[in-house]
Amino acid sequence: MKIAVTGKGGVGKTTLSSTLSCIFSETYKVFAIDADPDMNLASSLGIHDQITPISKMRDLIKDRTGAEPGSSFGEVFKINPKISDLPETLSIDYGPDKNLKLLVMGTVDKGGEGCVCPASVLLKAILRHMIVKKDEIVILDMEAGIEHLGRKTAESVDMMIVVVEPGLKSLETAQRIKNLAKDIGIENILAVINKVSNREEEDFVENKLKELGVGILGSIPRDSTVVKADMEGKPLKSYGDSAALKSIEKIADNILQVS
Repeated sequence: MKIAVTGKGGVGKTTLSSTLSCIFSETYKVFAIDADPDMNLASSLGIHDQITPISKMRDLIKDRTGAEPGSSFGEVFKINPKISDLPETLSIDYGPDKNLKLLVMGTVDKGGEGCVCPASVLLKAILRHMIVKKDEIVILDMEAGIEHLGRKTAESVDMMIVVVEPGLKSLETAQRIKNLAKDIGIENILAVINKVSNREEEDFVENKLKELGVGILGSIPRDSTVVKADMEGKPLKSYGDSAALKSIEKIADNILQVS
């Protein structure tokens, strides 16, 4: 099962990604991939060590592609680099049973490097391998723009979860994501409603999502424990009495049922 989690910035997709990863890793082997430029998935899991993202591993990029990151236009490099060993060697084991592995992708600086460069080629190759080849559950914490998935990679994503919160801006982003996802072959697009304070807010978002033709996996209440977990640098899974956690556990069950 390969799941991509996306949504407007600040809606809580990293909290959902990290918590789902923890829940699923109690039963399955899971790869959690941080593919968001903000790279907050590690801290959401309670990992606070300094992590060098793959996009900044200059020696590795040169070794696998044959060219320096930021190479000048026209330089030749491999567009299908060998990467099958990298997910295991570059990932961080998490949890007592080590059923969960974290991989921090990073992003390519857009200054002078453009979209076709050694670093971006390597990142896309790893992402494609993780989604198409790996047997484990893979959960991608993504930015709102999903174009970098590529068509062949996207076609192998089993589910795209769009996290939305009460408000038109979040729903507008959800609509753009749905259109982009359809364009590159992702058919199973579902929503999770987050930061719900009352039934009126939940009804508002549900009705809007129905108009968009997007199914709903569940909703998560606004919960001060989420803020507390962030302040204390711990995963939400550590707080057993959290209403948000209990809601995400139900969402995890729903994911298994519809996948």
